[in-house]
Amino acid sequence: MNGFRTTMLLAAMTALFMGLGYTFGGGGGALLALLFAVGMNLFTFWNADRIVLRMHNAHEVDVRSAPELVGLVHQLAARAGLPAPRTYVIHSPSPNAFATGRDPHHASVAVTTGLLAMLDRDEIAGVMAHELGHVRNHDTLIMTMTATIAGAIAMLANFGMVFGHGDRDRPANLVASIAAMLIAPFAAMIVQMAISRTREYGADRAGAQICGNPRALASALAKIARGAAQTPDPVIGGNPAAAHLYTVPALRGGRDGLFSTHPDTANRIAALEAMAGEPGLIPLAAVAARPHASVPRTARPHRGSALDPLRHRS
Repeated sequence: MNGFRTTMLLAAMTALFMGLGYTFGGGGGALLALLFAVGMNLFTFWNADRIVLRMHNAHEVDVRSAPELVGLVHQLAARAGLPAPRTYVIHSPSPNAFATGRDPHHASVAVTTGLLAMLDRDEIAGVMAHELGHVRNHDTLIMTMTATIAGAIAMLANFGMVFGHGDRDRPANLVASIAAMLIAPFAAMIVQMAISRTREYGADRAGAQICGNPRALASALAKIARGAAQTPDPVIGGNPAAAHLYTVPALRGGRDGLFSTHPDTANRIAALEAMAGEPGLIPLAAVAARPHASVPRTARPHRGSALDPLRHRS
């Protein structure tokens, strides 16, 4: 049902984009809009992960520079039946994480120093498992496609009044053009957010199954939501369209409403708590040391900072 719903929403966004092209350019405009959407999606298919990671100034880590963190990600990937993704650390006090990449064989997961300093190892495992759930469900590709189409709709609407025109037998309708400019970006935003909300519940469930500890993920979500509200992410502040990438909303809010990029955190926690009694959940073996004990120098805050990943609870 989740896959069917996502397919329908993607189809709705594509139809909306083509309808906007038709409003401004008739049949030719609709065809150009379709070709443009295909071209943009092909570009983002190959380059989205690099764009997102560069946007956040993420630093890649490996088993030498961050053995506990990378080792934990590799353990979880093995439990999920996935290739080990590349692991990145972002020097940011805002606690959050995200996954990116076009498929499980080209996936990356990223985590902020703020999250590593805030959570214990079981909670970090829950968050990383949630992100691997997105990878296993192919959400990273789906969300890239929806963000691309939504951005194209907004761009076409902004320039439609300047460049849009009808053909010789069907002059452009000014009222229809104005309506398209106002309604199309709004509708695209609603559809994009609806897709994001449906995928988050699926990733929560998959993450709880991968780490075997739904309550650890529930605890992590509660802490991240509080921390993100107190310390909003500066990248999302400058580019709200990227908000759907994060484990929890990186901006204030987050209700189960039309304008939220994520489900209400309390509802997600309740769903995870309900999973805790399900049979077949096998918790991840204890990790010898907290995974943020080896965050590389390139990603570390200055010594003495409250966010220093080496200053953690025993």
